[in-house]
Amino acid sequence: MTSKGKKKSSRRGFLQGVAITTAALTGGELLNKEPAEAAAEGEFPAVTPQSTTTEFDFTQKSGVLQPDQIIDSACQFCNSLCRLKVHVKDGRIIDVLGEPDDPVQAGGFCVKGPMMTQLVYNRFRLKSPMKRVGGEKGSPNSKFEPISWDEALLTIARKFLALRDAGEARAIANKTSGRLPRGTGSLVGRYFTLLGSPNDTDVGPVCNDAGGNALAWTFGLSNFTNGYGIDSATGKEDLGSARFFLFLGTNQAETHPVTFAYLLRSRAQTKAKLVVIDPRLTPTGAQADEWIAPKPHTDQALVLGMLHHIVTNNLYDAVFVKKWILGFNELKKHLVSNKYTPEWAAAITDVPASKIKQIAEAYAKTKPAAIFCNAGISHQLGAFDTYRCLAFLAAITGNIGINGGGCNFMHNTWPGALNLPPIKDKTPNKDIALPVGPDYFAESILTSKPYQLKAIVTQGNPLLACSNTTRVQEAFRQLEFYVYTGLFMEESAYYADIILPVTSGFEMQTVYMRRDDRAIRWQNQVVSPVGESKPDWHIWIDLAHATAKLDKRNPPEYWRENFPQAWKDYRNLWATFVANTPGMGGMTVERMSKRTEPLRWPCPTVDHPGVSTLYLDHPSWYKAAEALNPQNKGKRFLTPSGKIEIYTPLQQKQLASAGHSALPIFYTHPEVTGNNPSIEYEAQLVKNPVNPQALTQKVILGKISTGEVHKQYPLIGITGRSSVVHFHSVTHWTYRGKQMNGVRFIQIHPKAAQTVGIKNGDGIIVESPRGSINGTALIWDGIREDTIFVPNWFGQQQKMAEELATPYYVPANILIDKQYYDNLSGQQAFKCFACRIKKA
Repeated sequence: MTSKGKKKSSRRGFLQGVAITTAALTGGELLNKEPAEAAAEGEFPAVTPQSTTTEFDFTQKSGVLQPDQIIDSACQFCNSLCRLKVHVKDGRIIDVLGEPDDPVQAGGFCVKGPMMTQLVYNRFRLKSPMKRVGGEKGSPNSKFEPISWDEALLTIARKFLALRDAGEARAIANKTSGRLPRGTGSLVGRYFTLLGSPNDTDVGPVCNDAGGNALAWTFGLSNFTNGYGIDSATGKEDLGSARFFLFLGTNQAETHPVTFAYLLRSRAQTKAKLVVIDPRLTPTGAQADEWIAPKPHTDQALVLGMLHHIVTNNLYDAVFVKKWILGFNELKKHLVSNKYTPEWAAAITDVPASKIKQIAEAYAKTKPAAIFCNAGISHQLGAFDTYRCLAFLAAITGNIGINGGGCNFMHNTWPGALNLPPIKDKTPNKDIALPVGPDYFAESILTSKPYQLKAIVTQGNPLLACSNTTRVQEAFRQLEFYVYTGLFMEESAYYADIILPVTSGFEMQTVYMRRDDRAIRWQNQVVSPVGESKPDWHIWIDLAHATAKLDKRNPPEYWRENFPQAWKDYRNLWATFVANTPGMGGMTVERMSKRTEPLRWPCPTVDHPGVSTLYLDHPSWYKAAEALNPQNKGKRFLTPSGKIEIYTPLQQKQLASAGHSALPIFYTHPEVTGNNPSIEYEAQLVKNPVNPQALTQKVILGKISTGEVHKQYPLIGITGRSSVVHFHSVTHWTYRGKQMNGVRFIQIHPKAAQTVGIKNGDGIIVESPRGSINGTALIWDGIREDTIFVPNWFGQQQKMAEELATPYYVPANILIDKQYYDNLSGQQAFKCFACRIKKA
């Protein structure tokens, strides 16, 4: 703020204006104007760090509104990782501002920033542990009563030990979520190791594991390759220096608004070209030089066509390929022998061959060029193979290991493992884990294949997150014992036996979210926990100590010494992670606390700048790589060969065991319109080559789909985030979230709507072979005629709807078929379902 209360630029209004103004344009207006033309006419806000709008700040010199403290915290709602400077008066939050001294954040945050406060002051918060005392599981009439933390944790420990002692430790499972403070998963894994269960699983199959898996198989690490802002190793802009941006399946204006705004500011300086590939026009596509709308679930074909054109026309970087790539000749043979030409790809994708060639040439000839992907790729049944093809694209053009380039696959989990000291005692042998995938819990409960789960803890909301929701609901009704942890009585809570309340981001000192480029911030506690709620890591430490009281097989020290109470102070826990995790020696509390910018991993020492560009041919990278593993000494790429691995005989052998190949062939979802190479799942379970701790179904790729389903269900449905206002389901519990976007608007092309007599604003029903959901028609030129878009994360227990008189909705994932998933990464195919629409 200004020192004398005069006019100031509105940092808070900037990004909200970008996203909301763009989203407010009609599809026709966006389609008929180039972005530059629209901006010139004032329809898009100027891309600058601050809006030119000014306002008078009458909070200045107000005794009531001057803060006692300004506490540095952070937003938990997306991977832009905005610092929030929280103004506190008399112990209460009175304002939230952004961090002006972070050049990426540039003082801004999006519309969700203030919702962090609305998580604290919210009458629907869970405030004490509860147990079920009546009602059918899942029923909104379920009865719960408050209990003490001791009773809750002893009840859980008693159930877990009973299953373990009966030889059924594997019947106990946990599923984490992205809302957890960093490192909680390490504590969960430690508890499950002491217990003897293999089924401590993460959120990846619902989120974006596939991108990380593909990056690891190709380059050695499973992480977003480049960084936002200045690369301290070179002193140059990293992603801001890109001359070409290729976005596939990512709507960053609504999912990562602050980091996207940074890219747009940089683009205004560099004149970089932005190409957005997405079946529907989004606020991201509205900013692009070109928006290209392929048929859903066919991105792999488009990329194969680009690869064919680049390879056969010698547009690749021959020097880089010769020095750093294994398998290029095999790739070229594969593309040619399978005739993956741009013309072939055009027939699959509906993108003209001339356009595919044009994009391929522009990408190959413009350096540096950066690829960005998100859930639009991850939520396909061929996600791993599609990401591998994209990694090949970056590799053969020499766009890896350079500032401004890379494979920036978003959301692929924590930057690296957070290690705790070795367990001091002998632990039980673990059985093999269940197959990865967001819905295999339901399969295990209902069919006992390969064995039955009997007790589950979740940190998310599986009754909204999982596909074929009706079947998941039935599974959780039958589940013997379920523990729900969360902020609110979400849909999943009504199936619980025990409910545990957790703290929101402002109620704890921790490292919470992380930026996609492996960057993290230290955040300070702003206010006391609401009611009796606890941070998640406290819950697992306390559960271990409760287990120690009841375990007849092991002495109390078995649990207590491996879960010291000192770890409840997150500074101690973080110091333990830093001391035990390779590549983290420089990420101390003291260092992070002093920074206005987040610090990137890996960062092996306190004088190391942190790595912005992975695989950069620079001493700082080689030092970091060796710190990760001494065997990496001298390696640029952290694969077994030290080179980029497109094809090796070992890769081929491993992937073939699950029905895949090191050189991916094209296949797609059987509910994509037309007759396409598709997938069949065998009953046989084999060791998963990508997730070797688990089993997976073997697949047969390439059988042509019949298209029979489209006789009754002629459209292709895709799901995704409804707008910049929301982040998963949690923002639906805030007043502002429901007020701004409490209606499920289903985007439909005018011609598709006209065919069935639907008008803008009509109540409609969307039906798939699995079930039906309702919503409101949003007639939108900016979507393919054969495609509709259904926002997810609306739920039937979101009580804020009643406050604002917005509808309650059943989950969109009722429409999705659980049997179609990526058998390597476990990613569910949320981006494709056959459907039809009708007026309600």
